[in-house]
Amino acid sequence: MVFALVSSCNPTQKAENKLANLPYYEEATFTPHWLAADSPELTNFHRIPAFSLINQNGDTISEKTMKGKIYITNFFFTSCPGICPKMTSNMALIQEAFIEDDQVLLLSYSVTPEYDSVAVLKDYAITKEIVSGKWHLVTGDRDEIYSLGRNSYFVEEDLGLEKTNDDFLHTENIILVDQNRHIRGIYNGLNKASITQLMEDVKVLEGK
Repeated sequence: MVFALVSSCNPTQKAENKLANLPYYEEATFTPHWLAADSPELTNFHRIPAFSLINQNGDTISEKTMKGKIYITNFFFTSCPGICPKMTSNMALIQEAFIEDDQVLLLSYSVTPEYDSVAVLKDYAITKEIVSGKWHLVTGDRDEIYSLGRNSYFVEEDLGLEKTNDDFLHTENIILVDQNRHIRGIYNGLNKASITQLMEDVKVLEGK
């Protein structure tokens, strides 16, 4: 899979798009759609739907929490011995880069919500120096989390394979979502160059 699909074959178009927008994405192939911010196509374009989960402080986190914010999201579990520690470390780099920027939030969904209780997430947050209010670790209904991951964020790479919520969700992908809940990028959460690109793309969304 190609990560951080933010380029265009036409250099002039690329420069114009860089100034105006990153591409928009609406399905699992992550085919880029180059649209102006005022394009009528965006009226019915894919957005992250409403959700309601609980974070490490026991607070309800929903799409309303993210209203008007740029946010970076991934899927993890606290007992993961493999890719999650590295991915969390790279998310921490993003947290540090935007710690003073109240327009940027981080959101990590637990894929083992039956184990990752509020108390477990709180301990994990303390251990990983996760800043409350900046980075939300969320738990809650497994079906809701898995549906968001597969049908809304499209984080898995197994295109064409039908899966149920009984099939474990495990991915290194990180998704960039804009102020209107549109997906604007997918990145390899284990790759430092990809993380650097993500941080640059956040600045593009902010108009910097």
